Amino acid sequence: MTSHTKPLFWRDARMPHVELRKVDDGRKVCYAPHSHVHWSLGAITVGESTFRYREERYHVSAGTLVMMNPNWVHACSAIDDRPWGYLMLYVDTAWLSDLRHQAGLLEARRWQDIATAVIREHQWYAGYCQMAACLLDPNRDLLDKQTVVVEYLSALMHELDGQPTQTAAQAPATLRTLATYLDEHAAEEISLDDLCERSGYSAGHLIRAFKQHFGFTPHAYLINRRIQLGQRELKSGTPIAEAALNAGFSDQPHFQRTFKRLVAATPNQYRQPSLEKQLSLEK
Repeated sequence: MTSHTKPLFWRDARMPHVELRKVDDGRKVCYAPHSHVHWSLGAITVGESTFRYREERYHVSAGTLVMMNPNWVHACSAIDDRPWGYLMLYVDTAWLSDLRHQAGLLEARRWQDIATAVIREHQWYAGYCQMAACLLDPNRDLLDKQTVVVEYLSALMHELDGQPTQTAAQAPATLRTLATYLDEHAAEEISLDDLCERSGYSAGHLIRAFKQHFGFTPHAYLINRRIQLGQRELKSGTPIAEAALNAGFSDQPHFQRTFKRLVAATPNQYRQPSLEKQLSLEK
């Protein structure tokens, strides 16, 4: 990858509730279906791409914002190798829920999904780009960055308030319990036989029902959770080989291949210093 195609991750330990990803040329960036535990807000900055969100597909181009609720399956890819670039902000759901609650938009500090998937109004795109530029600027003060993030997200949450809440049919209790089990034991070896015994479902019925409600087969759900574990390990400074084992992968190469497929970045790229640190090293 060249410097233009390599993803850049901005993080600041003083602002642990937000993380920013920047890709200038995403033609080689193609995500397999995956989900995040946080809420995500992206901006297409160059070109166009295809955005798959659950069962819907959107054609998005420069000037468009896309939003992803936590744990909703999505994917994004280039169109016929045409250039496209983007910014993606990942926001901690507990922090954002608290922000919405303090603004009087939620009755309780409990996450509520947002129905909107795509915003095409220029003012919200322009404001997003200004917020991202602030975060990426090593000369901007911490208070400045915190203020810009809170002001922009507060205004956007007010804009989106009142729209019908997107609700999906709740999975049966048995499947919810099974998903919780996978969450809690993601780094362990789990067999289909074990899942069938726990649920009382046949193998075929379990796979179909689980995918219907969660967007993944049980195995794909497990792998997605393992990658999320790996991301947390890498952000905390754990060496790649150790992070792979801690996340439940038998070896580092398998972890790296899977990580690249779901995150569209290598583990090493993901754990790179933030832009501010890179710039300070270059001075």
